[in-house]
Amino acid sequence: MNSLEKKSFYSFLSLYIISSILFILLSAYWYYKAQKNAIENNEYYQLQHISDTLSGNIIKAHMQKLLLKIPSFEKDIHLYIISTDNDILYGKALHGYSPTKPGYTNFAGNNVLVSDTAKKHLNVKFVVIYSNLLTSKISALKQTILEIIILAILIIISLAWILSLLFMKPLRKKIQQIEDFVHDTAHELNTPITALSMSVSRAKKKDMYDANILKNISVSTKQLFDIYTALSYLSFESKQKNETKIDIAKTLQKSVSYYQELSQSKKIELILETQSYEFEIDETKLTMLFGNLINNAIKYSHPNSKIEISLKNAVFKIKDYGIGIEKNKLANIYEKYNRETDYAGGFGVGLSIVQKISYEYGLKLDAHSKINKGSTFCINFS
Repeated sequence: MNSLEKKSFYSFLSLYIISSILFILLSAYWYYKAQKNAIENNEYYQLQHISDTLSGNIIKAHMQKLLLKIPSFEKDIHLYIISTDNDILYGKALHGYSPTKPGYTNFAGNNVLVSDTAKKHLNVKFVVIYSNLLTSKISALKQTILEIIILAILIIISLAWILSLLFMKPLRKKIQQIEDFVHDTAHELNTPITALSMSVSRAKKKDMYDANILKNISVSTKQLFDIYTALSYLSFESKQKNETKIDIAKTLQKSVSYYQELSQSKKIELILETQSYEFEIDETKLTMLFGNLINNAIKYSHPNSKIEISLKNAVFKIKDYGIGIEKNKLANIYEKYNRETDYAGGFGVGLSIVQKISYEYGLKLDAHSKINKGSTFCINFS
């Protein structure tokens, strides 16, 4: 990747990863708060339930003169009973903790519930229930969430990398097309400019102008003009339309005549048959439409071959006997900057322009081709 591609790649990757991690962290925080509250409430109600059950048993034992029954509970939950004289009647007291009133609190990592619901039956002042389960459960919750966050971040980074590569794929293709376009532009301009320079030099040395020199200058000038026209249309296409009803057969004849010298330089015969047909269109765009198809046909035809051009029953048809196009590549021939072969120079914009103009005026465009047999393009004006 070049510097621009790397910058785009890492910018997208960083933005995606940072935003995703922030979302994960926020989600994890909200989840942690919700779960922590749920665990705390559950722990409180569990201790409260044990306290209420024990207080109920104390009252029942006192009223019915029965033996006090201690309810069962988890091994990590502890309880003890304090008498009205502040003596421990049952259980092991929490070291360093001396309750003075009922309530729910945290002491030395333990959740402590102090209840006076026994109402001094059996001389019981307080029932104290305490447990460190909440601390261990919250620690386990934190550990679980941390592991999930790490796993999610690893997945996000992997996914971001894959998405960044997919994101860069069309961008890289476009950059490559632009680089190829610039290279092809330089190459295409070099050929006619060199021919013009050599022809002018020869003319100066001879002090006279023969037909071949003038022909070379004419062909090279037309090639430069075609390049200029194509680039101008793609870059500075006017929104205004100068549409008039014209005989498109006359425009076609002019286009064929314009490319006669170019076809003769490759010893290619242009065979033209036309019927008059009027159509409302911008003549400049019509000229570009015909010109790009004729120019392409000349480029991709073999020397000493022929190109058949016709306009009959409002259908324009151009058939060459050149290199042809593979069937699986026909669908891509109208893509801008796309070139399916290096047989001849070009920018890969000619057929894109043809399709664009055809679409603009509602013309039906068809293409058929066979490798080493040639290509046929048809445009229906009706």
